Amino acid sequence: MRLATWNAELTRPGPGLLLQAIGRGNDPQIAAAEAVLVRLNADTLLLTGVDYDFGQAAITALAADLKRAGLDYPYLLALRPNTGVPTGLDLDGNGNLGEARDAQGFGRFAGSAGMAVLSHFPIGAPRDFSQLLWRDLPGADLPPDITEAAKAVQRLSTAGHYEVPVAVAGGLRLLVWYATPPVFDGPEDRNGRRNQDETAFWLRLLDGSLPFAPPQAPFVILGQPNLDPVDGDGRHAAIRALLASPAIQDPRPEGARGRSDPGQSGDPGLDTAFYPKGVGGLRVDMILPSAGLQVTAAGVMWPTDSDAFAATLAAASRHRPVWVEIEVP
Repeated sequence: MRLATWNAELTRPGPGLLLQAIGRGNDPQIAAAEAVLVRLNADTLLLTGVDYDFGQAAITALAADLKRAGLDYPYLLALRPNTGVPTGLDLDGNGNLGEARDAQGFGRFAGSAGMAVLSHFPIGAPRDFSQLLWRDLPGADLPPDITEAAKAVQRLSTAGHYEVPVAVAGGLRLLVWYATPPVFDGPEDRNGRRNQDETAFWLRLLDGSLPFAPPQAPFVILGQPNLDPVDGDGRHAAIRALLASPAIQDPRPEGARGRSDPGQSGDPGLDTAFYPKGVGGLRVDMILPSAGLQVTAAGVMWPTDSDAFAATLAAASRHRPVWVEIEVP
């Protein structure tokens, strides 16, 4: 079973515009993203950075395009994210209300840049943890200037934290999230603190210190922590602790940038390069299977510059898809 996560940057400036763009069929970025997804050929996929709308209209239209291209995802899930949801407060303290930075998660409209799961396999009823208040996370690292009014309404999740059951043999649970970048703030480091705590949520869920039952294995934690464990901005303690947890394993896709061995991955179009160091090489998307799962292959779609498909990937998104193959129990 191939699992993948990718920030496809399928977001537009206003509500409904993504659906319109997909429906017109002439948007070059959407066409490039669809080509990437067809080449990726995941069995179950988490998309981050995709606009939400009521009734899943946009991802339904996207799935219809993919089906015409030979990739069928009959099962879809998109929950309303925290992005763009009003708080009624001036969270950024600039004297104005109702701006993108005053929402539960940064967003110019409710549903901007959320998450969606697309799967070959049936999707069960999810558990949505996204309304947990930031202050209620054990050990929460709240910014020193947060007001009592903000503490009473500010949710931890920027976009969301979900547990999504996938009906494969033996059962599998996807623990998905899409955190804020740990930048774009001031010396209070609000985004850096929140970013770390969004990853710390999984540690607290696994150790049973939250008012939610820990997930049953087997599970896979996947999404966009927006935090490299070593390099770049941010507070790295939580992501390092998660990677070191005995409950999970880190496939760490490594190797030279170039083609993967078809005998290993079953697909010569997937690259097994680990993120190169330097600008653009931060590891901000992850797939972390639970300890008991057998990982058979892992990689990052990162073709060499001489590969003609590199231009398609660059036209689709600034991000690179991450994939892991597991043996289904």
